[in-house]
Order: sequence, then C-alpha cells, then structure tokens
Amino acid sequence: MSNVKRVIRQAVLPADGERIMAVFAAAKGIMRASGNMCQWSDDYPSLDAVSSDIGRGGAYVLEDEGLIVGYFAFLPSPEPTYAKIYGGKWLDYAEPYHVVHRIASMPDSHGIFESIMNYCFTRSRNIRIDTHRDNHIMQHVVLKHGFVYCGIIYLANGDERLAYQCVLSNYHPNTQRLLE
Repeated sequence: MSNVKRVIRQAVLPADGERIMAVFAAAKGIMRASGNMCQWSDDYPSLDAVSSDIGRGGAYVLEDEGLIVGYFAFLPSPEPTYAKIYGGKWLDYAEPYHVVHRIASMPDSHGIFESIMNYCFTRSRNIRIDTHRDNHIMQHVVLKHGFVYCGIIYLANGDERLAYQCVLSNYHPNTQRLLE
C-alpha cells in the first residue's frame, strides 16, 4: 500500500453499487478459502444493506487510485444487538460508541483494516465490532489493532457473533494516531 493513494469516502448508490457488490463477492471468496463457510451466506450483504448504511450516514468505500477496493459501515450507537452480551462484558457502558460492520475488501488490497481503523478512530475513541466464530482472519486483525474480546452477542436472526471493543485512552481527535 505504500505507493498507493488510498481514499475513504461515503458510498453513493447507484453509482458505486456494482463495484461494492464485487467487493462483497470477493470478500466471501476470501472467507470460504479460509474455512469460513457460513458467514455472509445467500444474498447478504446486499445493496439494501448498503442503502440502509447510507440512510444512517455510515456507508464508506475505500479507493486505491480511483478503484473501489473495500467497503465498511461506520455507525453510531446504539446497536440493538449489542444491548445484551453473554459470557463477558463491554469495556465501557457509559460513553457513546460507534460500530464497524460489513468490512469487505478485494483479495489483492492490503492494509484495508488498518486504513478503516485509522479513519474510524479519528471520529470516535470507543468502537465495537463483531464477527463470526469461523472468521479467523477478522479475529486476528481486531486483536492486532487493540480490540479486546468482550463476549458473545446474538444478531436479530439468532446467529451468534464474537464481540470486541476498543476504547482509546490516549486519543486525540484531531490526529490520526494515538498519542505516545
């Protein structure tokens, strides 16, 4: 990524729709190749999910040299499925948080999660994220980037997800980095 100019911007439909769906399809391929056979089955995520994210002001694409290579939703709390957590607890219950959902990227794009987190932590110091038990890639990157495993949450359809949170204590909102 060192020579690539990466831009994060809000997603726009219908203009970005076809490329976002290609990113989702590629992400599903990455999941299946790594043994995650159940997450994002059937037609999920769909353009309806992207449209909902747009309606909440939280749909973003990542572009490398003008080509969309990633997608994520960055949404303000509350997240209804995070109201109850099992087998643990959130790190912080008092401060408002943001949630990152639907992270997807093309297989040949690197540093996507780091780019997303750099962007998100310039806007919030308290972020929650969840992932499927079989998504070992996501579990690895969330822990690598300072998230702490907090317990299990259940989606509206009853599916289990592993839940993580990162609360930055040495955070300055006008920079893209932690204060040392």
